[in-house]
Order: sequence, then structure tokens, then C-alpha cells
Amino acid sequence: MSEEAKLSTKIIVAGGFGVGKTTFVDAVSEIPPVRTEAAVTAASAGIDDLSHTPDKKSTTVAMDFGRISLETDLVLYLFGTPGQQRFWFMWDDIVKGALGAIVLADTRRLEDSFQALDYFEKQYRLPFLIALNSFEGEPDYTVDELRDALDLSPEVPIVRCDARDRNSVVEVLATLVRHAMAVEAAQRNAQQGRNGQLVR
Repeated sequence: MSEEAKLSTKIIVAGGFGVGKTTFVDAVSEIPPVRTEAAVTAASAGIDDLSHTPDKKSTTVAMDFGRISLETDLVLYLFGTPGQQRFWFMWDDIVKGALGAIVLADTRRLEDSFQALDYFEKQYRLPFLIALNSFEGEPDYTVDELRDALDLSPEVPIVRCDARDRNSVVEVLATLVRHAMAVEAAQRNAQQGRNGQLVR
């Protein structure tokens, strides 16, 4: 299929500060990723929690951008959101027109995921999944325990991944696309059912 004939869509990669969003985009992008990073300085002391990422030297201040073409002739444009609360005002512009979102989570600090979950589930109502990024020394929770801790509905997928590994990231992206398509089909069927009731 020609490049012009390929379908394209937008995917959001969100999550807390230092959870691996930039690494996730870098792992699969077939173009040089676009990054908007600034150095982590003493000015962020008391604002950004560096206790779990003491070696972090830079942080995303606007977005990360990358692109990947899947074998299904679908091109995904990846937009990584900034993790710090003071940059969340940019999320509305980044998310517009997206098919779905990946919320990267670190099981050592699940509370950092709550804002993204609330945003996609209640505020923007965008299909999303949880991708548990692998970190050394992380607690070994079961999927059911994590679902309870994050207060997730049963249909929201929870997958494990390594944001450094291309194959792992591709599988997460494919899972999100399938989930978003299933959500869209369910909504379409529900709408058709409501329309049928109105006709009667």
C-alpha cells in the first residue's frame, strides 16, 4: 500500500513524572523523535519528586513526538505528554483528535497515575489502557490488585511492558488500537440501539 493510502491516527502517551514516556516513544519511533526537554535543576526541588528517579537529568516540558508504521498499514503518531503538574494545561491541545491513550505507570508510585486516569476516564472520555513499565525493585502486584488500587473498570486493559524494548512497546500500541476499536464499536452499537428504540 502506498504511503498516501495508509491510515494514520494519534496516540497519547501519558503518566507521571519520570515514568518512561520519552523512552517509550524513543523505543519505536521510525523518525528521529522530537523532544522538548529542559534540564532538571535545583529550581524544581520541592516541586518534582526525584526520589525514584535520582539520575534524571532532563524532563519533558511540552511533548515528545514520534511515528511508527504498523504492519496493518496503520501509521501511529505518538505524542508524549509532560508529567509535571505545572505543565498539564497543555494536555487539552495535545489530546485533541487522538484515538486513545497509554497511561504508563510505575507500581512503586501508582498515585502518580491518578491525574492521567481521571483525565482520560472522566474529563476527556478517551479510550485508554494502563502499561506497567518495568523498574528494578518494583512491588509484584497482581493485575486484580492493581485494578482495585487504580479503581479501574473491568474493560480497561492492564499490560506489562519494558519502555526500552521496541517489541514490548509495539505490543502495547497494538493492544491500545484493538481496545479503542472495540470501544468505538460498542458505542456505535449502543447508539444504533437507542436510535432503533426511538423509531419504534
